[in-house]
Amino acid sequence: MSGHSVDTAGLEQAVASALECARRFGASQAEADASLAQGLDLSVRKDEIEKLEHHRKKRLSVTVYFDQRKGAASTADLSAQGVHTTVEQACTLARFTAEDSYAGLVEAEALARDIPDLDLDYPWTLEARDAVDLARRIERAGFAMDARIRNSEGASVSSFRQSVVLGNSHGFLAGYSETSHSLGCALIAEQGGQMHRGQWFTVARDAADLEAPESVGATAARRAAAHLGARKLSTRRAAVLFCPQSAQGLFGHFIQAIQGGSQYRKASFLLQAAGEQVFPAFVRMSERPHLKKGIASAPFDAEGAATFDRELVDHGVLGGYVLGSYSARRLGLPTTANAGGLHNLLVTSTGAEPLHTQEALLRRMGSGLWVTDLMGQGVNGVTGDYSRGARGFWVEGGAIAYPVHEITIAGNLRHMYREIAALGEDVDARGSIQCGSVLVGEMTLAGQ
Repeated sequence: MSGHSVDTAGLEQAVASALECARRFGASQAEADASLAQGLDLSVRKDEIEKLEHHRKKRLSVTVYFDQRKGAASTADLSAQGVHTTVEQACTLARFTAEDSYAGLVEAEALARDIPDLDLDYPWTLEARDAVDLARRIERAGFAMDARIRNSEGASVSSFRQSVVLGNSHGFLAGYSETSHSLGCALIAEQGGQMHRGQWFTVARDAADLEAPESVGATAARRAAAHLGARKLSTRRAAVLFCPQSAQGLFGHFIQAIQGGSQYRKASFLLQAAGEQVFPAFVRMSERPHLKKGIASAPFDAEGAATFDRELVDHGVLGGYVLGSYSARRLGLPTTANAGGLHNLLVTSTGAEPLHTQEALLRRMGSGLWVTDLMGQGVNGVTGDYSRGARGFWVEGGAIAYPVHEITIAGNLRHMYREIAALGEDVDARGSIQCGSVLVGEMTLAGQ
C-alpha cells in the first residue's frame, strides 16, 4: 500500500539552504526544487535483452529574481558547496537578463497550505531477472496469440520513483513522492506482402494495478493482426470515429490552444475564446487533480500553487485557460495552478447525450472511418487546420467492413469540435487526458 516513507530531509535541506543563500546574495525573491529520481528500464526483443538500465539522479534547480530580472541554474551536486555555487550562478545570470514586469514567484495566496495525500507512492521492488521474465512473458504471449505475428520491436518494463521538494521565499516548503510503472509491447504482423505494427501498454502508480503481461502481449498482437489485408480508400467526405487513444490527441490540441503561452503570444485558433461555445452542449471537461492514484494527480503545481477541481468546459462552453503564474499575469488573470501541465482532465457528458459503447458508436456512425492510429504532426495551432495520416477500419451498416490504411484525414479543429456527435464510455485513463471514443460528424478523407 501507499505511504512508504522516503527520507526527503536531504532534499529539504538543499532547498532551504538554496533559499537562504539567495537571500544572502540579495535576491528579492527565490524558489528552488530538489528531486531524487530512481528507476529501472528494460527492453527485450525476441527473448534477448536489448536494454537494461538502473538510474538514480539527484537534481537541484534554483531560480532567483532581482526585482524583475530572472536568473536560473541547476546542479546534480546537493552538497553545501554545490548549492552555494549554483545559487551564485543563478544570481550572476540575473544581472545580465532584461527586466520583465511579469516575472516573479506565484502569488503567496495561491500556494498550497494543506498538502493532501493522493496515494501516489508505490515502490516496486523489481529485480532485474524478474523484469526480464516479465518482458519475455509479454512478447511470448504476443507471438503465441497469432501465427501471423512474425517480428517484434520489443517488450518493455519500466519502474520509476521520484521524490521532490519545492520551496520559495514566500515561506513555502513541501514535497511528496510518486511512482509510475509500466509494461509495453510492439509487434509486427505479416501476411501477403503486408506488414502492420500493433502496440499496447499499461501504466499505473501501483504495479499491482497493471494489466497482466500476457494481456499486454496479446492485445498488441491483436492490434497488429487486425490490420492485415488493409485496403486504400478513394478520396471522400465521411464521418470519423476516433478511438480513445486518437481522441486524447484531438483534445491535446485543444489544451495547447488554451494554454497561457498560446494565448498571450496570440498564436491560437481559440484566441480569447473563454466564454465561447467551443463544443456541443453535452460536452464537459473537468480537471480533477486529487484523484487517488491518478496518473496526473498532484497536490500542487510546479510553482507550489494549490491544485483544485474545476470545470474547464461545461455544456460545451470554455470556462477559462490553462495558466501558470507568468502567463496568468500576461493575461491579467489569476493562475489556474497548471504550471507544468494539466492534472487529470476527464472528458465526459453533461447527461444531455449519454456515453455510448463502442458498438453503439459504430451503429450510430453507420458508414465512415474508425481511426485506430494517427501518424504525422500536421496540425497548425494558429489556424486550427488539421491533417494527419491515419489507419483504421472502414465501417458499413454500423459494422466493421475491412481494415484501411494510407489515408489522410483533414479538417479544421474549431469545426471538428463543434461537429462532435457522441462520446464513448470506453475511457482510456492512462494519461493526463482521460476520454473515450469520439464521433465527429464529417471530415475529408484523402486516399487514392
